[in-house]
Amino acid sequence: MNTTYSCNSALRTAGMFSGQDYQGGVLIVDDESASREMIRTSLEKLGYYVVDAEDGQEAITLLNQGEHPMVIDVIITDVRMPHCLDIETMDYFQREYPSIQLIALTGFPDLDLAMHLMKRGVTDYMVKPVDQEKLAIAVAHAMNTRHHDWFS
Repeated sequence: MNTTYSCNSALRTAGMFSGQDYQGGVLIVDDESASREMIRTSLEKLGYYVVDAEDGQEAITLLNQGEHPMVIDVIITDVRMPHCLDIETMDYFQREYPSIQLIALTGFPDLDLAMHLMKRGVTDYMVKPVDQEKLAIAVAHAMNTRHHDWFS
């Protein structure tokens, strides 16, 4: 008997959130509340569990509490926020939670920074304002990458 395990169907049947299809967990880190809210709303409509933080320190605190270390699959983070060393925060996420995928956001496109981040293992690099369709594709790709890593 050949049984193929489907990670996506297992997550969807988990029934974690009031009968809604569960696509995975996302942490949004951005100092702009409007940006966080737009991303949150867009991803929640797609069935993702979403939490957000306004800076790296709040994100680290949030990620380290409760069930978040187990349910967060992807972190979407602004790379330039005031009062925060964003690269150090990303380093922390990669060191402490290496299987969580990172998507970098910026309001200031910078090809050198994008290449640097991609070489460091960031899954995607997006320029704000984020196109919702591109965001959905990037998050789905990051989820698939994380779930593929579980079983390879």
